[in-house]
Amino acid sequence: MSDSAWQMGNPPPPGNGYGGPDALASNPNYPVTSGFDAPLQVARWRVIGNPIMSIPHFIVLYILQIVSNVLLIVGWFVALFTGHLPDGIGNFVAGVHRYQFRVLTFYLFMREQYPSFGIPSGYAEPGGDQVWLQIAPPQSLSRLAVLFRIILVIPQLLFGLILYIGVYVSLIVAFFAVLITGGWPAGLRKFVLGVVFWGNRVNAWYGLLVDQYPPFSIG
Repeated sequence: MSDSAWQMGNPPPPGNGYGGPDALASNPNYPVTSGFDAPLQVARWRVIGNPIMSIPHFIVLYILQIVSNVLLIVGWFVALFTGHLPDGIGNFVAGVHRYQFRVLTFYLFMREQYPSFGIPSGYAEPGGDQVWLQIAPPQSLSRLAVLFRIILVIPQLLFGLILYIGVYVSLIVAFFAVLITGGWPAGLRKFVLGVVFWGNRVNAWYGLLVDQYPPFSIG
């Protein structure tokens, strides 16, 4: 695989068959790494069809996120007193994040492969999809950071508000670009995926899956 195949510099998990010419991956210098491997070209009808076909997945995600939030309340208390998130909770929450990532890229008409229903659980990427999410769990969590998670996340949320304005505009442009040409502009897709990669890091950190504070950067 050439270095240019992964334009954001992060190699895919070994043995999963990733690394196409249009593949993108997140910054490797953080314990949460993400990748996307699908062609820039998608059928024009996908700009409308994919959001409609995503509805069943969002219903499942809604239920899974309720369960995940309940488990994280339990996990928060455990982590606060022990400095560790129980493995069972961590594996489930990581799976929900990974499933959400798969559904989101389909919903945003970036791919044609329909996501599988189910929870691809575990910190390690199990493969089987055009996106991957790999998490390196910490040996321990800072109890002080666990206690003040809801305050520490505020700067990231403010940063995200700015990013999502750019994403909103980019998706409008991408909608017409795909509708007319049958393909995503490479720069637009890279930007939108970069914001999604940033969101994966923040969600994993806030969900107690990693201890290192996420950088204020996309990609």
